[in-house]
Amino acid sequence: MAFWDSLLADMVRLESREAAALLRQIGIRSIMLTGDNRLVARAVAEELRLGEYFAGVLPQDKADRIREMQSRGLTVAMIGDGVNDAPALAQADVGVAIGAGADVAVETAGIILVRDNPGDVAAMIDLARATYRKIAQNLLWATGYNIVAIPLAAGILYGAGILLSPAAGAVLMSLSTVIVAINARLLKLKQSG
Repeated sequence: MAFWDSLLADMVRLESREAAALLRQIGIRSIMLTGDNRLVARAVAEELRLGEYFAGVLPQDKADRIREMQSRGLTVAMIGDGVNDAPALAQADVGVAIGAGADVAVETAGIILVRDNPGDVAAMIDLARATYRKIAQNLLWATGYNIVAIPLAAGILYGAGILLSPAAGAVLMSLSTVIVAINARLLKLKQSG
């Protein structure tokens, strides 16, 4: 068994262990889809603490496995690098290709990872979630601003002596745009920090 443990330790990269742990930590369920035999796949899945895996999957059946997962209500991101991954990358809700992989995989995927580091997947998800939060914040700000500013500019409070002049409206609109731009810029600062 010591030989098998040593062989497995060589097979599973440290970056893969770290990526699997990061994905678990952010609430992403990882499922391995491989053409390897069941014994090797099970050992790797146990090493990475994956709850589910599919072994012995032929290249032409990978897209079917993705469809099967989607039929269970899962949103599926497929990560692959080979020619045989292209149909599954196309079928997945999000196809992610390793940049050093086959041209057809890179052409098929919606996202291309430049490095061959599985940890980039967790970073990509973190960036996507942070971007979504910024979009929601900016939409909330813009909606709130417009709910207040447009009626004021239209003269809804004119009877109370409050009227927003066109010049003041333009200044406030510019200020709103600056606030949204600064908030969006904070995303870049967060990512580089």
